[in-house]
Amino acid sequence: MLEARDLSIGYGKSPIGTGLEVAITPGEILCLLGPNGCGKTTLFRTLLGLLPALGGTVMLNGQPITAQTRAEIARRIAYVPQAHAPPFPFEVLEVVLMGRTARLGVFAQPGKTDRTAAFDALRQLGIDDLAHRDYSRLSGGQRQLVLIARALAQEARLIVMDEPTASLDFGNQAQVLAQVEALARSATSEGRGVILSTHDPDQAFALSARVLLMHRGGVLADGAARDVLTEVNLSTVYGLPVTVETTPSGRKVCLPSLRQSAPTMTSDALTMA
Repeated sequence: MLEARDLSIGYGKSPIGTGLEVAITPGEILCLLGPNGCGKTTLFRTLLGLLPALGGTVMLNGQPITAQTRAEIARRIAYVPQAHAPPFPFEVLEVVLMGRTARLGVFAQPGKTDRTAAFDALRQLGIDDLAHRDYSRLSGGQRQLVLIARALAQEARLIVMDEPTASLDFGNQAQVLAQVEALARSATSEGRGVILSTHDPDQAFALSARVLLMHRGGVLADGAARDVLTEVNLSTVYGLPVTVETTPSGRKVCLPSLRQSAPTMTSDALTMA
């Protein structure tokens, strides 16, 4: 679906990363993971065709992304930002219908087929009761689900998500991650690919995702979460000891050493607290 070969990324003539190899297939979830400043956002923007590559190529459906129009790219890749603040109080249905733009003519208005696609997307995520609510008045978790519905209405086979659970509470994070997994694992004949960035290694374990672990502009490791997210790799990337443990239910979790990341409080300070 999407493949980057010997990719160099950066701004102007200053590369942030070189020799990057990325590929995703239908039904796969790929997590971009790494600390701030490692190049995740720059790689994201380059894969979406929003930022020109400094070297190498990005192939979308077997063709260079640079040879495709924005409308063609939008029919093949749907983008879900981590936050969205509309300038006007749109209804939820109107926001979801925006995903149909790439499939309409220049001056065309959404028709019955487009409205059906929008309602189907809302229904698939279980939020069709929000269709006529004011989008700006929804909770953060509800807004994120609406943005995912917009991506579904776009009918693209590849969905790219920029930290989809950022700023969400525990319950909403779980709800959004469940929908992410359902999108990729759905038993459709064509299948979908999902690329998402996250700061939480536990999410990659929960999704049984493939992980691209980035470090200093390069790829430290690429593979299944259980193989890539090791104590050695995580400690190297984040610069502090990290323990990977298995819970009684069999799920793996990452535990950073807080003693290495914060000053130790004295007994006097603890007494005062």
